[in-house]
Amino acid sequence: MNAVPQVGPYAALKIPDFRLFISARFAITLAIQIQSIVVAWQVYEITNDPLSLGLIGLAEAIPSIGVSLYAGHIADVVPRKLIILVCVVTLLICSLSLLFLTIPPGNDILKYGVIPIYTVIFVSGLARGFLSPAFFAFMPQLVPRALYENAVTWNSTLWETAAISGLAVGGLLYGIFGVTTAYVVDVLLTFSGVMLIAMVRSKPLPPISSEEGVAEKIKTGLRFVFKNKIILGAMSLDLFAVLFGGAVALLPIFAKEILHIGPVGLGVLRAAPSCGALIMAFYITHNPIRRNAGRILLSCVAGFGLCMILFAFSENFWLSLSLLVISGGFDCVSVIIRTTLLQTLTPENIKGRVSAVNHIFVGSSNEIGMFESGLAARIMGTVPSVVFGGCMTLLVVALTGRLAKSLRRLQSLR
Repeated sequence: MNAVPQVGPYAALKIPDFRLFISARFAITLAIQIQSIVVAWQVYEITNDPLSLGLIGLAEAIPSIGVSLYAGHIADVVPRKLIILVCVVTLLICSLSLLFLTIPPGNDILKYGVIPIYTVIFVSGLARGFLSPAFFAFMPQLVPRALYENAVTWNSTLWETAAISGLAVGGLLYGIFGVTTAYVVDVLLTFSGVMLIAMVRSKPLPPISSEEGVAEKIKTGLRFVFKNKIILGAMSLDLFAVLFGGAVALLPIFAKEILHIGPVGLGVLRAAPSCGALIMAFYITHNPIRRNAGRILLSCVAGFGLCMILFAFSENFWLSLSLLVISGGFDCVSVIIRTTLLQTLTPENIKGRVSAVNHIFVGSSNEIGMFESGLAARIMGTVPSVVFGGCMTLLVVALTGRLAKSLRRLQSLR
């Protein structure tokens, strides 16, 4: 057996275009996270309805899912940097629109309800539907194949750092300076992302696959995913775990009515999973997963579900915070394993389409999961809905471990 080549923990960061790329993603993610917590608190203060929080996720998921497969095709036939620039500029316009709704005369519009906010989120969902496969397909063009795992881990590390900073800063900005200031920061960060992406050198597309017609090209990506049992199993596991297991959409309710900690405390809670994920990502950067990848994946998703169940019953801020940190560490392992498998097992010229399928399975399940959480909280109550979601996650892990034997037996990520 050939030895697995060792890659230095900072190898990918030595490539200038990759540094610019992850810096841009950092700025954009920071802006998105600030925006998400501000929108959630703003909408809940206006409506006092848990379902309204779920509808935020649905408003983004519907357009994102609707365009995903076509967006994946576009990412394989149009220069990926161009797609990213257009999408990020669209996100900038959305951020400016949310800012406009907080100052005269725009703030008068919200006197009639939160539909204008949902409309802006809908448009941002369209942009993010195209952005996700373009980001996924562009990154491996910036690093050698031997550095894929290292690049994925650093990308996850910077993402989690931005999520921690964005959620905490978003809560602080909203709680101390108000909604307008928070959206100003959102706008400035998104604009920075546009500038950084513009500085990355354009890369030629891989040879376009030979299928005739858009529909046939899209089918090629779908067939690849559904024939690869390892990729399909990993996607399905994350789909149902995220769909049922997360409590993020309901954190404003926990912060306001159970833990009594206000918007600043909400920012801390929202940042907690990313804090755990950042610690785990840093650990994996220096200690890559070399064996038993499948069993580690299943164990971590089960750990995530268990954390959600315990979180639901907690009425102590520090215990709740600790459980969210631990859940983020478990989730990070899942993300790194799944993303590395997608990058290493997918041919270059269909990565956009395969990423689009992954976005439908996993990316949009975050937003649909928000809707499920809000609806379940409306029907069952906040605590029972989170317990239900955690139990469903454990059930999904058990079924996946039994049915997806190739994933369970997976050893190496290379």
